[in-house]
Amino acid sequence: MGKKYKVAVVGIGMVGKEMLRVLHQRAFPAGEIRVLATHARTETIDGRDYEVVAASPDAFEGVDIALFAGTEGARGASREFGWLAVEKGALVVDNGGDFRMDPRVPLIVPEANAEAMREHQGFIANPNCSTIQMVVALAPLHEEAGLKRVVVATYQSVSGTGRSAVAELELGVRSSIDGTEFAPEVYPHPIPFNVLPQIGGLSEEFPGYYTEEAKMVLETRKIMGLPDLPVSATCVRVPVYNGHSEAVNVEFERPISADRAREVLGAAPGVVVMDDPASSVYPLPAQASGEDPVYVGRIREDRSVPHGLDLWVVSDNIRKGAALNAVQIAEKAIEMGLV
Repeated sequence: MGKKYKVAVVGIGMVGKEMLRVLHQRAFPAGEIRVLATHARTETIDGRDYEVVAASPDAFEGVDIALFAGTEGARGASREFGWLAVEKGALVVDNGGDFRMDPRVPLIVPEANAEAMREHQGFIANPNCSTIQMVVALAPLHEEAGLKRVVVATYQSVSGTGRSAVAELELGVRSSIDGTEFAPEVYPHPIPFNVLPQIGGLSEEFPGYYTEEAKMVLETRKIMGLPDLPVSATCVRVPVYNGHSEAVNVEFERPISADRAREVLGAAPGVVVMDDPASSVYPLPAQASGEDPVYVGRIREDRSVPHGLDLWVVSDNIRKGAALNAVQIAEKAIEMGLV
């Protein structure tokens, strides 16, 4: 039998619960799973009871791997306890956004840049959900033809905001059907039967961009090791419960046909190609929800540039876009002897 690891999951919201599911489903070599949150309680997930312990410095004693489950926009846990957990001997994998661009911290999508983990100082960051799925699709194509420019428009589900946004969408839909009054609290405008071209606050670094769009620019460059890669993003919230979709336009340095792109993506880890437009076969967020892969379809040549492709990329933002990617980082760290 191999070594067993003491694992802490910090946070028990949508991402934290999904991390616990993924750890069990993938038979992660955990001898102990310790769940930490703001206050102690018992949580039941998929029939398993978890005794949640209040997070404190002492709670990280003896922990080998700490998975911080912070959702987008949520700050505090990794800021307060992340580097402290490292000092106590844990490898930290942080789903929050506080340290992604920190030069000390590798930003990892295992299918794309696992080797960058070797430079870790005890702390590894999980990218933003929308960046993760795009990079899983871009990495094998970059190896084949070299990225020159990326333009992406996202269609992001409300689960990316958290449980309150899911509840707001459901309430708003019911109110619209019933004809009752509905005042949004999570979003600046009603999300039912609507699309909102705003995710996050306005970026200071990129005037006119919202922070989700800036993240996609900066994180893609860091993950791909291309600090000057031209990336443009427009991020849109749509009335979908779960699963993000992206229309990605890519310009390459070298020729690549749509047929060759299908071959490359079909052989790529973590990717499933669904591309038969004549039969209306293409990825849908309803199909991707609850599933591990990044799905790619609508693969076609962009004839407005010499070497261009258009892609439709869909994945479960809570699973691959957060929980699964974090657990895969931990698995890869074990495989590479880094923990």
